[in-house]
Amino acid sequence: MLAVHLLSFYFSKLQEDQIKKVDRFLYAMRLSDEQLQDISARFRAEMEKGLSAESNETATVKMLPTHVLSTPDGSEKGDFLALDLGGSKFKVLQVKVSEDGKRKVEMNSLTYPIPAEVVNGRGTDLFSHVAESLKDFMEKNHINNKKTPLGFTFSFPCRQSKLDEGVLLSWSKNYKARGVQGMDVVENLRQAINRTGGMNVDVLALVNDTVGTMMSCGYDEQRCEVGVIVGTGTNACYMEELRHIDLVEGDEGRMCVNTEWGAFGDDGVLDDFITDFDREIDAASSNPGKQLFEKMVSGLYMGELVRIILLKMTKKGLLFEGQASDALRTKGKFQTKHIALIEKYKEGLKNTKEILVDLDLSPSEEDCIAVQHVCTIVSFRSANLCAAALAAILTRIRHNHKRKTLRTTVGMDGTVYRTHPQYPKRLHKVVRRLVPDCHVRFVLSESGSGKGAAMVTAVAQRLVIQHSQISETLAAFKLSLEQLQEVRDKMKTEMERGLRKDTHSTASVKMLPTYVYSVPDGTETGKYLALDLGGTNFRVLVVKLRTGLRKSVRMYNKIYAIPLEIMQGTGEELFDHIVQCISDFLDYMGMKNTCLPLGFTFSFPCRQIGIDKGRLVCWTKGFKATDCEGNDVVDMLREAIKRRNEFNLDIVAVMNDTVGTMMTCAYEDHECEIGLIAGTGSNVCYMEDMRNIETVEGDNGQMCVNTEWGGFGENGCIDDIWTKFDKEVDEESLNVGKQRFEKMMSGMYLGEIVRHILIDLTRHGLLFRGHITDLLKTRGIFETKFLSQIESDRLALLQVRSILRRLGLDSTCDDSIIVKEVCGTVSQRAAQLCGAGMAAVVDKIRENRGLDHLDISVGVDGTLYKLHPHFSRILRKTVRDLAPRCDVTFVLSEDGSGKGAALITTVAQQRYSQM
Repeated sequence: MLAVHLLSFYFSKLQEDQIKKVDRFLYAMRLSDEQLQDISARFRAEMEKGLSAESNETATVKMLPTHVLSTPDGSEKGDFLALDLGGSKFKVLQVKVSEDGKRKVEMNSLTYPIPAEVVNGRGTDLFSHVAESLKDFMEKNHINNKKTPLGFTFSFPCRQSKLDEGVLLSWSKNYKARGVQGMDVVENLRQAINRTGGMNVDVLALVNDTVGTMMSCGYDEQRCEVGVIVGTGTNACYMEELRHIDLVEGDEGRMCVNTEWGAFGDDGVLDDFITDFDREIDAASSNPGKQLFEKMVSGLYMGELVRIILLKMTKKGLLFEGQASDALRTKGKFQTKHIALIEKYKEGLKNTKEILVDLDLSPSEEDCIAVQHVCTIVSFRSANLCAAALAAILTRIRHNHKRKTLRTTVGMDGTVYRTHPQYPKRLHKVVRRLVPDCHVRFVLSESGSGKGAAMVTAVAQRLVIQHSQISETLAAFKLSLEQLQEVRDKMKTEMERGLRKDTHSTASVKMLPTYVYSVPDGTETGKYLALDLGGTNFRVLVVKLRTGLRKSVRMYNKIYAIPLEIMQGTGEELFDHIVQCISDFLDYMGMKNTCLPLGFTFSFPCRQIGIDKGRLVCWTKGFKATDCEGNDVVDMLREAIKRRNEFNLDIVAVMNDTVGTMMTCAYEDHECEIGLIAGTGSNVCYMEDMRNIETVEGDNGQMCVNTEWGGFGENGCIDDIWTKFDKEVDEESLNVGKQRFEKMMSGMYLGEIVRHILIDLTRHGLLFRGHITDLLKTRGIFETKFLSQIESDRLALLQVRSILRRLGLDSTCDDSIIVKEVCGTVSQRAAQLCGAGMAAVVDKIRENRGLDHLDISVGVDGTLYKLHPHFSRILRKTVRDLAPRCDVTFVLSEDGSGKGAALITTVAQQRYSQM
């Protein structure tokens, strides 16, 4: 028993001594976590340089755009061919991706050798060999019935300007075929296929093997957004935000970036970590000074690195009693596969002895232990360096996602990763230690490069089909200049019909007289009460106007909610609620006993026969209070005040919010003669010549006309641009068949239009993996404010996904892009329609005055105009395009309705005092 313990102690001591000896010799190869964090930070800096257009030229980590815009979503289907060229052998695959949601992939492949004379010969011979191998495979598998999409995995650095094009930057992995560098390899392949003949294929995608790995794993793992190869060579790719990739246009969505990390350190940034052994490897390579990171990590060099170390240790008398064999002196005799055998858990020492004996060496027990530890240090350094660079990528993705922690999957492939018994475990452990805030799952790719090329092709095909279907769905919303001109002309016709006595009753644009005869001239003064009712909120204000050298407007107000049950109850209940709010405000202001002139902004279609008389034509914006339509709202307000019997008010004027907006802006800008509301509802008013308003007496001067253009189209005149989605929204509304123009362009309905489009796209499998949630079915859930948020240029797609997630929609990045496109299309049409209507108004004013050119200002209010990031710009451009002889300035109204009500009241009082 004692002998066994002594033997065990002796062996442990022997092992310890040998390990210390090797550690001292290879101290520069043993990297601490602090050093790895330093390397990781340097790699992040190199990534930034590669992504920037300014520094990409000099960057060693090239960060090449791959034009792969999406990972698989599981809906891919069809038959594909794939070619995999990147090592000593060449593979052709047939990949069948099943449909009907089975997510099944069947593969059939053949491997063809590539003779050394082809690898080192002419480029045309290399591609001819590839084409002939492809033809042989297709003939053996009877693949030529129809044109088959093909993906080409080409595992060398290429600069791509599109998915099916790639210019070879440089050969690696001992490839030296002439006449290919600087050329498009896809075009070379197509020419070779044509020369060979007898093949009906469509080369759709060029793919790096790293991208293939990520895409292959991404089919089964939706979170997979990184691909890493550690084999003959080494490289990584990942999904980067498009807005960060300067080398390509566009900032929506993501694109896979091929880092080409093998060249990391070529500019000297890793010089303090490169050992003399690495320098010897580099000097003897076919590309000295290039791919330095790859030479420290990959399988092509790892075995040779161990051989050089063993030879140097032998020469120093540290191994094999100083006796080196010719085999140990021969380059390439010690291979990376030997390292994998030597580091096997149980058979490692036995394998070590056999390998060393095969190299004509006579190893002792001590020698075998030392050689095994050399292999461990070399392979562990490779895993450490790989982990440091991968940690940099994961950190960047986490920052892109703006998350404290990241949950993601990394697709892995390569002979070193696959065959080395300890490598995966070491890599995983170090990565998790370097980035504890990233929860990483590592997935080994099965037939990664080939299957991945097919998946890239399948995704590309899916995106093309999806884009076509989505474009077809949205085509009806994209109005041409001719269509907008028609809308302008029809609007002008309807305005004319609304002004004429004989056609007024059938006109869809009612052109209601407001009895406001002039805009403010700046001399208005006094103290007024104003009411503002136009939506779910009701506002009561005191407005103080001061003129002279210190012209000013001061306002005090309170906002009160109008509950839904009152909006849709009886008229008496509505006006009693309004008076209750007025009473509360007068108490709040201490003005219960003061009888101020009052202006009432009532933002619904009214037929006026005087400044203080307005009969409600119809409710809009969700109001449905009974016994109001056809009645004078001023009388209803006076009756409610009498019922309360607490105070008395002098109601001077009733007006639309559009008129209030015009009057507010005209107070500051005397060229303002038009008011526009683009918010929950939409409407326009303008100063019309009295001679044109046949529904009121008198031919002199002007009067403001409330167009009530929201009703434009109720007579079917714009049915040609009325989509099925507009029809669905209309059918669900409270006033079916009414306010058609408003329903196509106002804030109350835009979100609903988007929701109906999203449901349609989802039903056709183009969004949200075909899953329509209950929330998406809920009317009103997609608010118009979401359009403004989603379309913000400052909003990353991640934030779009966050908005959708709040709506119960588990969206991918692709889904977010589609939703953003839908929102943009709907809001653009709204702004263009508003612009076409405005062009009709300004051109009519120009014609009224017989002018060749008109300068005019428009006062604007409304949340859509104010808050949507693009609405105002598109509106202005449309007006310029459709009314080129009018120079229109848009002036944003501040507190338009309340201030406007006071101004109308004082203008009306001035007019009465002059009569």
